[in-house]
Amino acid sequence: MHRYKFVLYRPLQFLPVLFGISVITFILVRLIPGDPARVLLGTRATPTAIAKIRAQYGLDEPLWLQYFYFLENLGRGEMGKSILYKIDVLKLIATRIEPTLALVVVSVLLAVLIAVPMAALAARNQGGVPDHAVRVVSTLGIGFPPFWLALMLIILFSVKLGVFPVSGYGNSLGDKLWHLALPGLTVALSLSTVLTRSLRAAMVQGLKSDVATAARARGMPESIVFWRHVVPNSLVPTINLLAVNIGWLIGGTVVIESVFALPGMGQLLVRAIFSRDYMVVQGVAMVFACATVLVNFLADIVTVAADPRVKL
Repeated sequence: MHRYKFVLYRPLQFLPVLFGISVITFILVRLIPGDPARVLLGTRATPTAIAKIRAQYGLDEPLWLQYFYFLENLGRGEMGKSILYKIDVLKLIATRIEPTLALVVVSVLLAVLIAVPMAALAARNQGGVPDHAVRVVSTLGIGFPPFWLALMLIILFSVKLGVFPVSGYGNSLGDKLWHLALPGLTVALSLSTVLTRSLRAAMVQGLKSDVATAARARGMPESIVFWRHVVPNSLVPTINLLAVNIGWLIGGTVVIESVFALPGMGQLLVRAIFSRDYMVVQGVAMVFACATVLVNFLADIVTVAADPRVKL
């Protein structure tokens, strides 16, 4: 159990990271041009009305004092009140977590289902036509912007074929999964290109390892050697890569949710930025940061559990 000692002190190492993110987010949000009170009230608002709104939300206080209030709210498990929606930011975010979380889960599952077979095909045919084809496809896939890929999928599967809905989220579980098919596939295609390259390299190295050689010497068929010994060992280095990309994926949902009109945290963040809703922007950014840190922490635990040689 000494290999899991990092579980005790690793959360403490995350505190400076989250503190730095809170400072950077607070400063960057305040650098956005425009006044939240004026955006809320419109161009014909009187100076008195603007001053009243600024005082109501503490926008007339010095920046250092506003940041202190922000930290004080976080310490109490609060994130302030939304200027635009007129409700607590934490309650507002709670209503938007489900679509974003569902999109991330669906995207990761589809990415793994795409990456593992493609990497296995390339590794087992190293130097052959399938290997070169997979490498070319994965290389080209990295260069496709997610928003362009989303639009192409919408045109093909929604407009031309009419298979999937263009936008929205649905009500029932089946309807929600149906609406998440195209957004999840969009993200999965971008994510699987990176995973495929990593998995292929790990599988090629695994085929040349002593473990695979010993298994062949015992008379095991090549397919059993590959799927029983090579693939499990190849997945270990990919776990951390997947965790890092899930962090990118969490932030990347902003674009995908906007294209497909998913009522998640990404769409909430975009609207909050345009309306200068400082509290919502800060709250969503902190939730994204905490989610990324948590995913990487869980990835470390899984890595240690999967490979006894790893010590953190």
